[in-house]
Amino acid sequence: MSAFIEYLNENWLEVLGTIIGLIYLYQEIKASIYLWITGIVMPAIYTVVYWKAGLYADFGIQIYYIIAAIYGLFFWKFFRSKSGNSLQIKHLPLKKYPSYIAIFVVSYAIIVYILLTYTNSNVPYLDTFTTALSIVGLLLLARKYIEQWIAWIFVDAVCAGLYIYKGIYFTAGLYTLYTVLAVYGYFEWKRKMEK
Repeated sequence: MSAFIEYLNENWLEVLGTIIGLIYLYQEIKASIYLWITGIVMPAIYTVVYWKAGLYADFGIQIYYIIAAIYGLFFWKFFRSKSGNSLQIKHLPLKKYPSYIAIFVVSYAIIVYILLTYTNSNVPYLDTFTTALSIVGLLLLARKYIEQWIAWIFVDAVCAGLYIYKGIYFTAGLYTLYTVLAVYGYFEWKRKMEK
């Protein structure tokens, strides 16, 4: 028990990030615009957690998350469809798949090059995979494409294993839960979309 208390004391920022992450996921499943505000706070916390753990791509993606959360907030708040309705949950059109695949491939190539060249990362390929797919996932979320959940299922599952390996146990637990809840979120959004 004392080892657990000591872990909490040393890693209180990670624990706080985990709690805020749960709030974020709840808001995402509910398709609440407030997820974008939480989506600014959580990555600000995780910049510190990931830097200390030597997960440099994950550190970098947190900065992207903050910028993307600001974009997502404005997009969800002010975007209107041609019919004047607010943004609705929808499928990613097939013609847009090549663009998102290209974003993933280019992001992956750039990030893995940076990690191999300029850092001492001992997990550059997995760290890059989750980061590049997160870039795509957040872009899909900003447009309310249901396929964003599929991206997050893969990101969360790989991250859970990666964080166990790196000894970030609360965050690993969070991402294990995220994996399960991302499956739930997909079906919840699908139900909302069919309404």
